[in-house]
Amino acid sequence: MKSEILTRTGTVALLALVCCVLWGSAFSGVKLGYAAMEISGQDWASQMVFAGVRFTLAGIMALLAGSMAEKKLLIPQKQSIPRIGIVSLFQTILQYFFYYIGLAHTTGTKAAILVAANVFAAIFIAAACGLERLTARKFWGCVIGFAGIVLVNLSGLQFRLNLFGDGFMLLCTVASGCSSVCMKHYTAKYGENPVLFSGWQFAFGGAVMWLLGVLGGGTLHLNAEAWAILLYLSFVSAAAYSLWAVLLKYNPVSKVTVFGFLNPLCGVMLSGLILHEEGAFSWQGLTALVLVCAGILTVNSEKRSQPERSSS
Repeated sequence: MKSEILTRTGTVALLALVCCVLWGSAFSGVKLGYAAMEISGQDWASQMVFAGVRFTLAGIMALLAGSMAEKKLLIPQKQSIPRIGIVSLFQTILQYFFYYIGLAHTTGTKAAILVAANVFAAIFIAAACGLERLTARKFWGCVIGFAGIVLVNLSGLQFRLNLFGDGFMLLCTVASGCSSVCMKHYTAKYGENPVLFSGWQFAFGGAVMWLLGVLGGGTLHLNAEAWAILLYLSFVSAAAYSLWAVLLKYNPVSKVTVFGFLNPLCGVMLSGLILHEEGAFSWQGLTALVLVCAGILTVNSEKRSQPERSSS
């Protein structure tokens, strides 16, 4: 009965939308967290402490929830530990090293659109590794989406690329693409539990980033507002990634990932509403958003046209 409910298109759409709203709110949440914790754009060490604490808590939340759901402790087997380390390196350590520093040097609106490039990065990396074929439809979908990424960096007739802001956000997408390919490979070939994998890689990666920040002299000014933001962001990661993993367990990958185009939409709109960023609703920002979403839909439309069996 549970699997039947979770395979209904309406249920998948609703739960995927919840994930995307949570992920989209993280752009604004991190920005607000910088202000509440008095972290400047140049204080990379404190940014790492912020990220480390967040993901350590997210890992604990995910593991507790997963253990309660399965009525047993989610403990990785010995052979799974190196795989968790590899996923954590890309998914948490590298991705969010670039994410937190990059977000401190660019707007939430631009970051939301730039991060959407992780869809295209994953496709190219998967093709390079021989896991998937790079078709013409996938290629042109990437071109359309990248056009949006270029557009959001244009000011008049000049191309503006902020290395520590926009550049780091793009490196973040490459790390995310690598993590997606690794996760797909490990769960498909070795049958790894995606919730267990997510929880432990978050906890390990968070601890590494926390230690890195502390060694760099980073500190956090925690008051009631800061704690509220920190706990919310931890919940966002734990809940969204775990929920997404459950959807993937009971549905074909294409049926779930097609809703990923909502990520940049939610991120841009929430940045405009919460942070009052003017670029969120400008013709340039909205056009870039449309192109990114069109690119993602073009890539996924090919997958949707081909029947795919559920892994459940």
